[in-house]
Amino acid sequence: MSHFFADDGARIHIHISGDGPPVVMLHGWTSSHQEWFPFLAALQPKHRVYRWDARGHGGHPLYGGTPPTAQRMARDLQNLLDHYALDRVVVVGHSMGALTLWQYIRDFGTDRLAGVCIIDQSPRLLTDADWKHGIYGDFDAAQAERLESWLREDFAEGVLKLTALGLNARAREKYLQNAPGWQRSRMALQAQNPGPLIECWASLTAADYRDVLQHIDVPAMLVYGGESNFYRGETARYVASRIPDAVLHIYEGADHSPHQWQRERFARELLAFIERTDLART
Repeated sequence: MSHFFADDGARIHIHISGDGPPVVMLHGWTSSHQEWFPFLAALQPKHRVYRWDARGHGGHPLYGGTPPTAQRMARDLQNLLDHYALDRVVVVGHSMGALTLWQYIRDFGTDRLAGVCIIDQSPRLLTDADWKHGIYGDFDAAQAERLESWLREDFAEGVLKLTALGLNARAREKYLQNAPGWQRSRMALQAQNPGPLIECWASLTAADYRDVLQHIDVPAMLVYGGESNFYRGETARYVASRIPDAVLHIYEGADHSPHQWQRERFARELLAFIERTDLART
């Protein structure tokens, strides 16, 4: 594993492999570079793949610098592109990674992007009387405050509740059964430092990227779970309708991580999407 230094001195861990046009992969909240491991066999023969552990994530300490806010992680992405002299990049963002990418586009534009892939995310997590496309369709400020109290009392259990007590009935059932997969997730979350991750969550719930979508002027591939823990189909269709050159894929039966539920399909569709952007790059 290698690393680069952000412009505030923070050391960011990154895995780099493969050869070819660059693909940068941004993981979700509380996850790490390992989220993308199942897709390396498909990507590496044709592409140089950059997989970071976002600051405060991946089980390594926050080596100096500021907490992992959306704004700071977007600047980290810019620092990554600068450090490795990358241009015309395809960026894949799942969940928090999608929010990081939208913040990057707000702050730095799309000049260095060849295309973007967004996986199961809403441009605004919190809901209100005029916005129902956030978490669960009814995750308002009061619910967000309650979740933050859960996270401070028992971080691991708070994260599991956020995932389990939403729209996916299968997830709720397995959580209440304390199934082995949920036990493993609990242990992994308990090993992480909750402080920076809670600050990160507060930043994500404060963000609103609805105005950014219309300014995405590069090809966009959208992947949403048909049984997402957090978002209904209306959210996916809203995002698709606001991005000018977007192609929407709904993975039926899949949860908030549709790329993990249908790995072969995702790898195939991502490679086809990147190939189209490659043609535009030349």
